[in-house]
Amino acid sequence: MADLPCPCGLADARKQPLPYAQCCGRYLDDFDATPAPDAESLMRSRYTAFVRERADYLLATWHASRRPSRVTFDAGARWLGLEVRARRLVDDAHAEVEFVARQRDASGRASRLVEHSRFVREGGRWFYVDGDLG
Repeated sequence: MADLPCPCGLADARKQPLPYAQCCGRYLDDFDATPAPDAESLMRSRYTAFVRERADYLLATWHASRRPSRVTFDAGARWLGLEVRARRLVDDAHAEVEFVARQRDASGRASRLVEHSRFVREGGRWFYVDGDLG
């Protein structure tokens, strides 16, 4: 599974998809020692965590001020792809990422989640704070 393309869709300079282990896998599988280096990487790894239903990672990377008590997943939902539309470093401790995530629910109905997300860096780690749907 580590050699399969990362669900986040990040590609190398040759436009080849990065393997999970070289992309989001290093953050999801070693959260304590390998934090995401920037807000976009955190957002991509959180998308991958949704694809892989990794509630532990999602909760650990959610800012404590907004963290829910638990994360649930829609049974039968299939994530179809991620597009990062914009990224902006506001200052050393704040960043924003706009993305579109596509999915198909258990009945086959497709949908798109468009979000303008906000991130904060504390103690050298980036955390998801919240986002505006659009």
